[in-house]
Amino acid sequence: MTDPPRPDPFPVTRLESDAGALFVLQSKGEWWHAGFHLTTAIVGPTILTLPYAFRGLGWWLGFFCLTTMGLVTFYAYYLMSKVLDHCEKSGRRHIRFRELAADVLGSGWMFYVVIFIQTAINTGIGIGAILLAGQCLDIMYSSLYPQGSLKLYEFIAMVTAVMIVLSQLPSFHSLRHINFVSLLLSLGYTFLVVGACINIGLSKNAPKRDYSLEHSDSGKVFSAFTSISIIAAIFGNGILPEIQATLAPPATGKMLKGLLLCYSVIFFTFYSAAISGYWVFGNNSSSNILNNLMPDEGPTLAPIVVIGLAVIFVLLQLFAIGLVYSQVAYEIMEKKSADTTKGIFSRRNLVPRLILRTLYMAFCGFMAAMLPFFGDINAVVGAFGFIPLDFVLPMLLYNMTYKPTKRSFTYWVNMTIMVVFTCAGLMGAFSSIRKLVLDANKFKLFSSEVVD
Repeated sequence: MTDPPRPDPFPVTRLESDAGALFVLQSKGEWWHAGFHLTTAIVGPTILTLPYAFRGLGWWLGFFCLTTMGLVTFYAYYLMSKVLDHCEKSGRRHIRFRELAADVLGSGWMFYVVIFIQTAINTGIGIGAILLAGQCLDIMYSSLYPQGSLKLYEFIAMVTAVMIVLSQLPSFHSLRHINFVSLLLSLGYTFLVVGACINIGLSKNAPKRDYSLEHSDSGKVFSAFTSISIIAAIFGNGILPEIQATLAPPATGKMLKGLLLCYSVIFFTFYSAAISGYWVFGNNSSSNILNNLMPDEGPTLAPIVVIGLAVIFVLLQLFAIGLVYSQVAYEIMEKKSADTTKGIFSRRNLVPRLILRTLYMAFCGFMAAMLPFFGDINAVVGAFGFIPLDFVLPMLLYNMTYKPTKRSFTYWVNMTIMVVFTCAGLMGAFSSIRKLVLDANKFKLFSSEVVD
């Protein structure tokens, strides 16, 4: 017997006065637009960190973890889309992760837990995107002017200024063309980096390869869980409900097509980058494989044109990633500050949007300049943020919504994934924080060196 319909704790009538929904999360997109948004959210320059993650796992465990994370996240996102579709059919369409969790789990505190984790993830990625974009500019500048006087934080300021301008695009849907270009850019720099790695690996001057792991058992365990956290962060996005919200209703079934588009790109980019980079550089892989292609001493290992083009592609895509992960923050700001009785570009709404988004981007830029340790941040974000939102909550929401019997295969698969990844998240959090502590003596405020 099916459960009687429940009243929506976030009724559709609220949208009439909800500027965050009307202005930022406009529901106008097609399934391929969702695919573009998902691809930008997942397939970013962090894939160039995969060889670094493999050095803490080795070949076989690295392949196993990469494949497992891919299958589990696709499954999790599919379940999440089914829960959203179910709610929509029941007359309770949700456009925010926090509202979905609070409705399904029937807990008001879950609303604030999700919004806290989402905010931490999105702000962290915004900071990381600006930091890495500044590093890209620094790389190009150092190549052209080896004795130049500009510092990393100055390039971060330049990137922040561009992000402030781009942040004025009013809605998530307005990013669809930018995110399509982002998809092409991810394929472009992956092709360039993979080609460069293969060429280096087959050359007579190929670096000596060493695939050995840490010598101590404790070191191996900590490195492995740090690598797992990094891979989790790379596969995670934490904003799938907000992306599905951009689909024109009815959204049922459209998200699966977007996921298939996204994971087609993931299959090509993730495996090729991980295999080629780790094959060539082994346990010397940097947290950004571009650093291996441009060693501090000696000539570059790939043609400067190839490296330069790859860096430009990465730089351009980072702007798109920063914009995508800012949408939840913008939606929260707009909900509180905008007036739905006025036009989206009216002075009443334009001025608060300009001020609030400028302040948000300025904050992200300031933090990026002050705390340049991208690789370590990536692992911590994966453990604390992406694992709960992308590996635990989707299964819990599905079990609570569809109520599979405790004897069913689906129920136990979901429970197993939740338990395994909760444990992995706890261990990953501990090992990631441990690495932060070990690297603490390398951290310098407003440094020009990004710590691996």
